[in-house]
Amino acid sequence: MNNRRKIVVIGASNVGSAVANKIADFQLATEVALIDLNEDKAWGEAKDSSHATSCVYSTNIKFHLGDYDDCKDANIIVITAGPSIRPGETPDRLKLAGTNAKIMQSVMSEIVKRTKEAMIIMITNPLDVATYVVSTQFDYPRNLILGTGTLLETYRFRRILADKYQVDPKNINGYVLGEHGNSAFVAWSTTSCAGFPIDDLDEYFHHTERLSHEAVEQELVQVAYDVINRKGFTNTGIAMAACRFIKSVLYDEHTILPCSAVLEGEYGIKDVALSIPRMVCADGIMRSFEVHLSDDELEKLHAAAQSVRSALDGAGVK
Repeated sequence: MNNRRKIVVIGASNVGSAVANKIADFQLATEVALIDLNEDKAWGEAKDSSHATSCVYSTNIKFHLGDYDDCKDANIIVITAGPSIRPGETPDRLKLAGTNAKIMQSVMSEIVKRTKEAMIIMITNPLDVATYVVSTQFDYPRNLILGTGTLLETYRFRRILADKYQVDPKNINGYVLGEHGNSAFVAWSTTSCAGFPIDDLDEYFHHTERLSHEAVEQELVQVAYDVINRKGFTNTGIAMAACRFIKSVLYDEHTILPCSAVLEGEYGIKDVALSIPRMVCADGIMRSFEVHLSDDELEKLHAAAQSVRSALDGAGVK
């Protein structure tokens, strides 16, 4: 019986290395190959991670410097390659569209020479642009391509509300949808806390100051740039989000999570990738859900589509 699980991580900088280490923490692989144009960096990250596998609590995962031939027998490929927003720069991931669209075309051209069977998990920003490029510019099964999308924003949303009401963030249910970026929005009509309607929490927790939806959404978008400006980058949260998708695929969980993929008429939207709730299993994206949204939420979803489409047009992507 072959229980081998091989994951290839393309891009070994701050995010890629964090993903590799979280894979080890959660024991999600038997082999992890790191690929980067800077082979010394990839070798160093792989070697450093391999040393940790000697710990009594660790799984004996084989970490090593990889190349694109490692994609031939990979179960999952995680793409993090490309530059990211730096401290002090304009707080908008979409400005990376032109550069990273070209990088994605280069990366995918190497992958498709070697496999069309591995699950591809996109992290490169602008996430929705990158996901659209790899999904539409190459003959690769679309169900096997997903972007981490607004799962990270959903995690951040949970934390923001959990801190306000001093509850476990895993008690917060609901979705942040749309773009992984400035036009992400909370689908308030989907939210609850341990079965309690969100707008009743102030009553239950005896708060005199009412929950401001607008303030939460502003913090949700701004906090990512606050972390970047103070820490220099974000990597831990997105690594956790990536591993959530990896686990869903490896364990055939049929989990419903917000993730980015090309819309094919959902909500009347086409020719763009955005995050809506989707079921993820061993076969990749099994189905998408058009959850009922309020008129205001629908407006925000369409605005997100226009924003991402404009970035694609600016990058010359049809």
